[in-house]
Amino acid sequence: MNKIPHEAEKIVGEGGDVKSFDGKTSWFYSETVKDHFFNPRNFLNRDPVPGEFNAKGRAGSPACGDEMRMWLFVDEKTNRIKKCAWRTFGCGSAIAATSMASVMVTEGEGMTPEEARALRPELVMERLGGLPARKFHCSVLCDKALRDAINDYYRSTNQIEKVIPEASRIVDAGARVTDRDIEEAVIAGCKDFASVQARTKVTGSNPSIVAEVESLIRFYNEKYFG
Repeated sequence: MNKIPHEAEKIVGEGGDVKSFDGKTSWFYSETVKDHFFNPRNFLNRDPVPGEFNAKGRAGSPACGDEMRMWLFVDEKTNRIKKCAWRTFGCGSAIAATSMASVMVTEGEGMTPEEARALRPELVMERLGGLPARKFHCSVLCDKALRDAINDYYRSTNQIEKVIPEASRIVDAGARVTDRDIEEAVIAGCKDFASVQARTKVTGSNPSIVAEVESLIRFYNEKYFG
């Protein structure tokens, strides 16, 4: 069985900034991405101490190879995020994207939780100078961890009306496909029904399901890619 090269096992290639050993993938990374990868901002290489943060979030799973943990300190008097720390077991792009996001939510006076929740992955990518298309999902990982931390802050401060749960809704009961499955497919690069169906096995013979899936594809493309 062929071994899939890990991010750290890739080498510099003539056709791009980073080239995998199989010679099939070559990507360019901006100087900003490299800076945030080699010098990550706000990375927490220890366990938080009591009182250091007042919110925590998590996204992904170590079983899938990517996991993101994030901690926030929100000043309750000013309603501004003053600290944003994180830790990930993800790839270089995930490290760079989360490093930049942590800077963006704390720079200046700091964003409010609502402003931070509206921070879209493509804005992080713009500040990084872009990421290879196949690595877009890495910026989404930190976005989900940030939203989870914001929900945790609202729960802990009794602002339950502001919590927006990351719920799943069944789209195709027969194939057991949810709206989250469609979202993940779009993040992974699926742009139309055929590519989403190939990834999720959603039913193609039911017109109402097809219409619902196509609507979700448009929604998530707009959400993540503008």
